[in-house]
Amino acid sequence: MTRFFALVLASCALFVGLLATEASAAPPSPKPPVAPTVPAVPGDSNDNGVVNVNVGGTKPSTSITILIALTLLSVAPALLLMTTSFTKVFVVLSITRNALGLTNVPPNQVIAGLALFISLFIMSPTISAVNKDGVQPYLKGDKTQTVAYHDGVRPLQDFMLKHTRKDEIALFTKIADKPQPKNRDDVPLSTLVPAFVLSELRAAFIIGFVIYVPFLVIDMVVSAALMSLGMMMLPPVSVSLPFKMLLFVLVNGWGLIVTSLVASYR
Repeated sequence: MTRFFALVLASCALFVGLLATEASAAPPSPKPPVAPTVPAVPGDSNDNGVVNVNVGGTKPSTSITILIALTLLSVAPALLLMTTSFTKVFVVLSITRNALGLTNVPPNQVIAGLALFISLFIMSPTISAVNKDGVQPYLKGDKTQTVAYHDGVRPLQDFMLKHTRKDEIALFTKIADKPQPKNRDDVPLSTLVPAFVLSELRAAFIIGFVIYVPFLVIDMVVSAALMSLGMMMLPPVSVSLPFKMLLFVLVNGWGLIVTSLVASYR
């Protein structure tokens, strides 16, 4: 009997425990609905790096500025070659090296570096004007992207127009089958840039021809002297090279060439 009563008491305790568990697991009563709140508008000074395209003349976000800087870096070689004096300077220096009969001295890296810094020296007023009229007003939020682009590209366009021949502009206008521009401001960049490059190459080849003439005279004199002495097996270039280098150093050839290149843009 005692064992029977113990089993009955254990069954009752288990039943009471199950009831307590079901009561505790019952879902809570629903809460009354809460009225929605008005979202706060984030300020310009706390964008936390979020891309924010501002087109109303306000200051651009840091993300947009970095994106524009990376884009300019990717197209910088093309801009350097096509819209500055780099092409003309580099071609003239290369022709000078070939006229001297030196194929690898100075190396291409030295010529490219010298041409780069000479181009920066020549283009410094134009670069300052682009920075003053376009870049800085856009970064400060005083101009929109479109206005800053047109104002910033104007000094560069004036520089190219000043050193571009009318024949090249007419040539590319005819090739594009477009009407002749009424004035300088109507020349599009798609026509001006290739016309400017052709004008620069033409001027570089004219300068190269003038540089080649005295060295060619030295080669002819040395060749005639060797022929008269019967030394036909001796290459005239090997004999004339020291004389050409001596002449180039005595007249300060590098200084004259750089001075002429810079003066051609003044």
